[in-house]
Amino acid sequence: MTERAGRRADGTGRIGLAEVYNPSMLPTLCPGDRLLLRYGARVRPGDVVVLRHPFQHDLLIVKRAVERRGAGWWVVGDNPEVTNDSREFGAVPDDLVVARALVRLRSPRGLQRSPLAVLGWLPSAVRPLSSRSRRLRAR
Repeated sequence: MTERAGRRADGTGRIGLAEVYNPSMLPTLCPGDRLLLRYGARVRPGDVVVLRHPFQHDLLIVKRAVERRGAGWWVVGDNPEVTNDSREFGAVPDDLVVARALVRLRSPRGLQRSPLAVLGWLPSAVRPLSSRSRRLRAR
């Protein structure tokens, strides 16, 4: 995942973009999708978040915050085939949560440029990612 952000001195309320590179959040997010992020935003159960990997802090990952556990978040991917989440590394401390994803911007890659194809793609191109969009329980 890569990110670009506008910086504020206090680190809160900033908006940025990130690109998804792996399939851990399929079907919600696909490789090539971009995320509109809010840094320092309050996280609620069900939110899609960007965080630093607990074992490799220079690696940013995207997961769904499921529930609070102690001083951290239990996070999982939407793709049950990929287990690189709290099932592997436990709850993630608050200070590793970088941002909350607000909107998914679907990539037009591979899209045929015909008017009919574009009209079919448009309704799914931009989708808000709210905590109500999918509720999960910790496994």
